[in-house]
Parts: sequence; structure tokens; C-alpha cells
Amino acid sequence: MSHSDSPQQAASRHPQNPDAHVEKTACILCSRNCGLTVTIEDGKFTRIRGDEAHPVSKGYICQKAARLEYYQNHADRLQYPLQRQADGSFKRVSWDEALDDIVRRLLAIREQHGGQAFAFYGGGGQGNHLGGMYSQQLLKAMRSRFVYTSLAQEKTGDFWVNGRLFGHQTCHTTEDVEHADYVLFIGTNPYQAHGIPNARDTLRDLQKNPQRTMVVVDPRRSETAKQADIHLQIKPGTDAFLMAAMLSIIVREGLHDREFLAQHCNGFAELEKQLLAIPVADYVQRADLPLAEVEKVARGFATAANACVRIDLGIQQTLHCTLNSYLEKLLYLVTGNFGKRGGNNLHTFLLPLIGHSDERNPKYPRTARHQMFPISGLYPPNILPDEIEHAGEDRIRAMFVDSSNPVLTAADTAAYERAFSKLELLVVVDVAMTETARFAHYILPAASQFEKWEATGFNLEFPENAFHLRHALFAPLGESLPEPEIYTRLLEKMGEIPARFPLLENIARLEPCFSGHVLFLGALGAVLSRKPRWQHYAASILYRTLGKTLPTGAAVAAPLLGLTTLYAKRHRAAVLRAGHKGNKLTLGAALFRAIIQRRAGTVMSINTWDDTWKLVRHPDRRIDLAIPEMLQELRALSSETLPGTDYPFILMAGERRSYNANQIYRQPAWRKVDRDGAMRLHPEDAATLGLSDGAQALCRSATGELQVTVALDDNLRRGTATLPHGYGQRFADGEPTGPQLNRLTASDHCDPLTRTPYHKYVPVFIGAVAG
Repeated sequence: MSHSDSPQQAASRHPQNPDAHVEKTACILCSRNCGLTVTIEDGKFTRIRGDEAHPVSKGYICQKAARLEYYQNHADRLQYPLQRQADGSFKRVSWDEALDDIVRRLLAIREQHGGQAFAFYGGGGQGNHLGGMYSQQLLKAMRSRFVYTSLAQEKTGDFWVNGRLFGHQTCHTTEDVEHADYVLFIGTNPYQAHGIPNARDTLRDLQKNPQRTMVVVDPRRSETAKQADIHLQIKPGTDAFLMAAMLSIIVREGLHDREFLAQHCNGFAELEKQLLAIPVADYVQRADLPLAEVEKVARGFATAANACVRIDLGIQQTLHCTLNSYLEKLLYLVTGNFGKRGGNNLHTFLLPLIGHSDERNPKYPRTARHQMFPISGLYPPNILPDEIEHAGEDRIRAMFVDSSNPVLTAADTAAYERAFSKLELLVVVDVAMTETARFAHYILPAASQFEKWEATGFNLEFPENAFHLRHALFAPLGESLPEPEIYTRLLEKMGEIPARFPLLENIARLEPCFSGHVLFLGALGAVLSRKPRWQHYAASILYRTLGKTLPTGAAVAAPLLGLTTLYAKRHRAAVLRAGHKGNKLTLGAALFRAIIQRRAGTVMSINTWDDTWKLVRHPDRRIDLAIPEMLQELRALSSETLPGTDYPFILMAGERRSYNANQIYRQPAWRKVDRDGAMRLHPEDAATLGLSDGAQALCRSATGELQVTVALDDNLRRGTATLPHGYGQRFADGEPTGPQLNRLTASDHCDPLTRTPYHKYVPVFIGAVAG
């Protein structure tokens, strides 16, 4: 047995190759986290296939997942704790040396400046969310609430609107694309971005069925748009005008669902008055679309037996992005396509990825420089450099960055480079040497997502929801550690919790299996009642106690027991429908055991469509349609004029392509095509500029400039260009590979309410490179 083997791995040897073994895991590249079957030989992935036993993806796989060997093994992997030296180089140090000095400096900053001087960025990537439960404990230890994440530059407008409509910012909608007769894809390209179950199979089924209709709204004739029945090739930044016009058409023609609105919604009369006042023809003209086509789509959507809307960053990172989130939800609410098969729905969740922080409640702290409030407990990355460089005593002085690379992924790379260099303490916890890590005082190496038990919290299905706990496939590289161990050690060294809990350890060890951990949970509750401060650190306490009784490596999953207990209490009937057995005291433990044991994932609940209304959080279980801030912005649309500019092109930054993903792919060789991350440009625009396919061009914004490779693409609208995300890394200390596109984006070019960046609407100048 090799050093990376577990007993389970030894038992799953490949029948044709005794040096290989086959394991079940999941992809970590997007929110779908499709199940995988992988063959491992000599510490490497040698074959990756879709896992047909996975309860959600059922064998589906895309080309990006097949390249995960490039994530697991590459030259930028971190193996040891590193301390930055005065000359900018890094020195290997021991874990105790690193953690002792980090704790000393953290406590000094906390005591001298308070919790407001500390902020946290990240805490779990696309499939790394167990670690996030542990990392957030550090905020409690530092008496801080300042969490910045990538979600807060993408989805907080959506979360804010959900809070007002449904009563809580943790209410999150999903769409039943697989069973809808009419599907609107707005600002999304699922063929490349996925985001829906088994995207390419689902799109093919939609395309082939003459009884179903697919409509795509996108400035580019994307891969999805090419399969659509109708493609509305909208002018960038005008989505709000289009959706407002469609809603007005629906209401003017009496196509709204009066019965649904009366039974389930408040505020429709106020909303209706405003929708009827919308100048439809003018708004459609602003979107540069044929009025007849827009009318056809509005009528088709409203009169379909069931219809749903799927959106993504195309409308969530452009002009009016919070209003866009409001209007897209109104499309399915006003037509009654909610809480039904083939419509949009709310869903349950197990891991608490986001919280609730209504800015009207003064208990949620605002930032020092911008006085910005959190949404779902998260602060927007667009303001972070300013909060660090703030001249006041209440500025941010120390930070942890975990599983994130904001120097490349947040707006205005130069601002992040400048601000991070001014921090008194920056600690980066990551798998690889990133562009952000190069600014750190300490770099702490984390085990990769396949070297520890891990899971994703993106369990977004309804009515059947599933959870997949991935088992470790390899031993951690070098001295790297799972995040739960890193943060638990920090808490112990800070004096927040003791290193041992003998009573809880003994109860966990001796309690019989049939009792469903009832005695342990009771004892844990008693301990936390006596020590209320420890309640913030329940994840690490479970890790150090119950975790010792779990299979090798599974200790990191111990906090799931508390979450499954709560989940079974809230959704008891749905958990029972999924086949889990137990009474009111033991059902949660039964679900916990199933999650631990089932390596392909497990269905954790099966709801009914009527359960949707139990997930609405307003006391009356009704939806509040009239949101004052959104109605005010909707009224202001009619008088909006865009200022003139010296930048004649609109860059849609962050396009998803065949071989780009998030920043965890650092080895450029993973890409089979588009190695340079070319700027796509319409051939007629390129000809006007004297540019040919493959030529070098200068792309300049008000913030910065990049030299890029040109790729001609007649699927674009004239006057637009696209650049992909996921490029720009300095792999193996080399030059950046592809565009560092956030050298073009600006911190202040953002939504005024949520501070979400307008990445899909960046005015730029494009020209030939001199000489």
C-alpha cells in the first residue's frame, strides 16, 4: 500500500492495473460539483469520468473536469509555511513558528485597535466549504464581522432582492429548466458556464423538443444562443429596459396571473401602476431589439403552461444589476411561475453559505471609509482597498485571505496591490503560490481539495436536494494541512478554546451508535451553555471531540452533525421521503451517517411543490412585490442618459469559454485552446481598426491598459469586445499568462446600492500596438 492509500482505496484496485485504484469524488470548478469516478496511479489522476451513481449529475461531465490533474499536481503547489523576508523573498518556517507569530500580532492588533481593524477574505472555494465553517471562527476570535468574498462582487444584489421579496436573504431561488415548457436565459451561457443540471444534455433536450421554447438574451450569439428558438441580441447594459418592457406588455395585455398574485403576493397594485406607465416602444428601442420579437417573447412566456427564468453574471455585473435581479424575479412571479414544476422555486440548504443582514437594522456594522453595509453578512470587494488605505484610526490593518486571489479577481488589480502592501499583517491560506500570496507576511499551505474530506454548499436543487461529502484521495502534500486543523490550532493558540475536551471526547467514544448521538449533543449543549463564548467555536469543538470517532480523515466533517440535526428538524417530512429513518431525536444523526458513508453523495430531502411556501420567510408566507428602492430606480429609467465617453467600445469582461475556469487552475498547459485568452472582436470592427486575427492590440480603459491578442468573432455585436476570466497568473514565477483583466476595471464603476462591479460593461478604447 502506498503512502497515499487508505484502506478503502486499497479495496478499490483497478482490475486491469493493480497499481491503480478507482475512487468517487466530485468536480470543484463550478457550482454544479458534478460527481466523478477517477482512476489514480502513482499519486496522479490518470482517468476522470462522470459518476453515474451520483444523485444529481448522474454521469454527466464537461471537458474542464477531465483536466483536474492540472489542479492537483503542478509547480505552484505550496508544501510548507512561508514567512516573507525584508527583501520580499520567502523563508520556510515551522507551523509553530508561523502560528505563534501570527497569533501574537493578531492579538496585539485586536487589543490596540479592536475588531474593526481585522477583515477576512474568502473562506472556501467552489467546492471547499467545510473549511469555510472553520475559518469564520477566526472572525469571532478577532471580534470582527468584516467578511469579503467573491460572492459579494457577483450575487449580493440577488441576495438583497430575495430578502425584500421573500423575507430573508438566505431565501434563494432555483429554476426547473428540465421540466419547463418555456425557458428564458438572460445574461447566461449555460453551454459554457453550466449552472443548470447537466447543462449540455438539458440544452439539447430543450432544442429537440418542438413543444418547448428556449429564448436567449445575450449581446453575443453564444453557444447557447445558437441552440435557441429565439435570440434577442440585446445592446449591453440595457437588460433592465428589456425586462421592464416585457413586464409592461404582460400586464397591459392582462397576461398576469391574477389568482396567484391575490393568493400569494402583497403590493401588486402599486407595482402594476408603475408597470403600466412604462413606455414600451422607447425601452425596446433603447435595447436595440425588434418590438415584435419582444412582444412575442413576453406573450409566449406569460401564456406557457409553465416557464422559468435562468440568469447569471451577464445581468448581475452590468448596469442596473440590482434592479435586474428584481425584474427577472418579477417575470416569473407576475406570471405565477413560482412554486410549481417547470417554474422557479426556493430550495433548502444544509451548509449556511450566506446569512441575513438587513441594512435597516443598526446592529450590522458599516465600514469605516464607505459606510457600506453587509448583504447576507458579506461586504463587497470593490471597497476593500479604500478601507485598508483609509486615513482614520479605524482602518483595516490585518487580514486573512483564504482560498481566494483578489489581486487578480477583484476590480482594480493595481489598487489591491497598493493596499495589500500597506497591511500590518496579511496571512494567505491557499493550495498554491498566488498573486495575492506574494504580498503576504505569512503563507500557510492548505491541503488540496482532493487531499481532505470536503464538500460544497451549493445544494440548490428542488424538490429533490442532495449532498456529497468527498473523501480524501491523496495524502496532503508536504506539510500542508486541512483548513479545519489550521484554524483550530489558531484558536487554541489564541486561548479561545482548550486543546482537549475530555468529557465530550469520552461521551462521543462510548455512546452506542443506535442512540443517534443524543447523549453527545445533550452534553455539548450543556457545555456551551456554561461557556457561551465557546458557542462561536462549535465547529472546532466537534472536530476535536466527535471527530475522533469518525473514519480516518472524516473529523473535519463532524460539524455536519449539528447541521443535519437542524435540517431534519426543519424539513422532517422531506428527509423521511428521501428514505432516511429515525425519530425526532435521531433522524438528523441518520442523515449524518448517510452523508459520511455514501461516497457518491446522498439525496437528503424530497420536498413537495407546496413546500415552497414554507420556505418563504415573511410571517404571512406571502411575497412582497413592492420594494421601494427598486420602484424608485425603475421610475428613474425613463430619464436615464449615458454620458459621452472617449472609450467607444464596451468590453464584457470575464467571458466563460471552453478552457477557462476559476483561479485554481494555474498551470497554463491545462488549456487545449485559447492559451492567450484572446480578446474577441467583430471582424468589421477589427477591419476598421486595422487589426487582423491573431494581431496584438491595446485595450485601454479609464483605469489601465492591456496588450491582448485579437480573435475575430462575428457572433458579437458591433462595438463590443470580450475577454475571459481565469487568466493572468504568474505560473512558476513567470510572466502573466493571458490578460489580467482587472487592470481594466475600476472600483467605483459599480452598482450604487450593492457596490457590485460592472464587469460586463467596461468602456474601452481598442487600437493597434504601436510599431
